[in-house]
Amino acid sequence: MKKALVHDWYYINGGAEKVVQSITNIWSDLDHFSIIDFLKDDDREHILKGKKAKTSFIQNLPTVKKNHRKFLNFFPYAIEQFDLSKYNVVISSSASVAKGVLTNQNQLHICYCHSPVRYAWDLYYEYLNDKKLTKGFKAVYAKKVLHKLRIWDIVSSNRVDLFVANSNYIANRIKKTYNREATVIYPPVNTIAFELEINKDDYYVAASRLVSYKKIALIVEAFSLMPDKKLKVIGDGPEFKKIKKLATKNIEILGAQKNKEFIKLLQKAKALVYAADEDFGILPVEAQSCGTPIIAYRKGGLLETVIENETGIFF
Repeated sequence: MKKALVHDWYYINGGAEKVVQSITNIWSDLDHFSIIDFLKDDDREHILKGKKAKTSFIQNLPTVKKNHRKFLNFFPYAIEQFDLSKYNVVISSSASVAKGVLTNQNQLHICYCHSPVRYAWDLYYEYLNDKKLTKGFKAVYAKKVLHKLRIWDIVSSNRVDLFVANSNYIANRIKKTYNREATVIYPPVNTIAFELEINKDDYYVAASRLVSYKKIALIVEAFSLMPDKKLKVIGDGPEFKKIKKLATKNIEILGAQKNKEFIKLLQKAKALVYAADEDFGILPVEAQSCGTPIIAYRKGGLLETVIENETGIFF
């Protein structure tokens, strides 16, 4: 039986890529497809078992490696260009357009949906405000692109035979957006690597990709008003410079860390501070595995993984 796995894009090793890694642990004979593939060799070995994904024409566009999202207008067309007709089973790992691949009635298409397209639906107004796209010609263009994307997103949802969601929270979002039921299969968490550490140091930690919806800037602003409390920020991304400017003396901006250093920092922290409205949140489960409690926003997937007043508290 020939099987294909379609992922939105490969450029970091994040939560969605950990799901892909678990799928490739089950089936080593998958053929891989993605809009772009810029994985580092170490990440490629872990996620794709050394394989390279077949990519779209977007892979070769200028500056795409620096910022692939500016080519959003081409994503639906690009994903539809993959010829998957020789495969019996197609698995899509989708938080954007991967679920929109074309299949026929003789193929089974299972979509592991991390979320319907956030910036087209739930985060639409937040995205426009964050990118300063509320007025002017660029704003009109962006709104038109996202309007077209929403229409395509609904149409392409009918190409999926079975939806799998990463949490009940996302299953409800899939129902609201696509009017489809979804089976919940929680993402993988490597609890063996994140060993229990009872002895804690005197600092808090915040970690994620430094993008606006992760709300790391909000956490940094809060700790800047509490000079007696230390915060270590782990991660890299578009908001790195902004967050570094906000940091006061009690806040360390560490950037991206190697896996061993990252685990040690998480193990020794007094708590992980998490302000995002998260779809599931693998990191908070990793922290709890370390015995590091969670201070989290009372919304999203963390309500399914954090036990209030036992493994964390909500605000």
